[in-house]
Amino acid sequence: MRLILLEEYDERTMELARPIYDRRRRVLLAAGRKIHPKYVERLKQMDIRYVFVEDAASEGITLEELLDMPSWIDAIDVVEEAFDAVRKREELPLRSLFKLAVKLVDEVKKRKVLAVIPATSIAMEVQPYAHAVNVALLSLQLGKKMNCNDLQLRDLALGALLHDVGKALEGEEHHTVKGFEYLRKERELSLLCAHVAYQHHEHVNGSGTPRGLTETSIHLYAQICAIADEYENLISVEFVPPHEALEIVMARSGIRYSQQLVRLFVETIPAYLPGTMVKMSDGRNAIVTKIIEHMQRPYVRYIDTHEEIALADHPSLLIVGQAL
Repeated sequence: MRLILLEEYDERTMELARPIYDRRRRVLLAAGRKIHPKYVERLKQMDIRYVFVEDAASEGITLEELLDMPSWIDAIDVVEEAFDAVRKREELPLRSLFKLAVKLVDEVKKRKVLAVIPATSIAMEVQPYAHAVNVALLSLQLGKKMNCNDLQLRDLALGALLHDVGKALEGEEHHTVKGFEYLRKERELSLLCAHVAYQHHEHVNGSGTPRGLTETSIHLYAQICAIADEYENLISVEFVPPHEALEIVMARSGIRYSQQLVRLFVETIPAYLPGTMVKMSDGRNAIVTKIIEHMQRPYVRYIDTHEEIALADHPSLLIVGQAL
């Protein structure tokens, strides 16, 4: 199994490996079938840009590094419920949000590797909520790397899940300000959650919004969320491959983001997801098969010989780019 852009789908050699869901999270296309060309066009209209497929090249690849689809869909439901409550000026479903935050913390803590499913793997109407779940998962991995305790991770998760909640409120103010003003009134939420919403578009060099804060004035959770937010947007909305998205984040180190946090983020997030076709430094093509522990040194299988090796055991052999 591997994750591909919809434009890469080849009906002759591929079939769906995971279901495709509509805006109501109902199965639109089931796993184990081909995608007819007319459905490809329909998926594009729904802004679904990524699909999971099985083909000969990806045989045996399980993508265990990803959160399972039912858990992801359930998390999206909770976030959508929260945004709807804000939009209708009703009470936040805090019990569900706290429960989800704890679940995501547990999920990240028990895994050595966790990659996110791009938000554009699901229908357009629920992509904002999928984005929030992904930002929370990415933020938690960085928080885990920094040895945050369970309470800190829970608050980080809640802040990340609600970082864009201001977009559900009407008005002319920037969504970060609206989100902050709304969340700060929730007594059961830590004020830090409100500051994640408030500060996640600030930059460490003072060029961000809404207040032009510098690194020492931006809360750590907001800085973590900012990195996760941009990375997720790059892979989901701009369809940038993960290794290139990491390079873009690194290029903004010391400008938008703390150099230390960027370094830790790169150590935490895999550059090449299993199923990615890559070009090796020996000139041969291979496919990434799994990631055990070393984010940037996965296992690869050569296309020509099907030999599988761990790059951690071959220090002179490098991935030099994504194969076309």
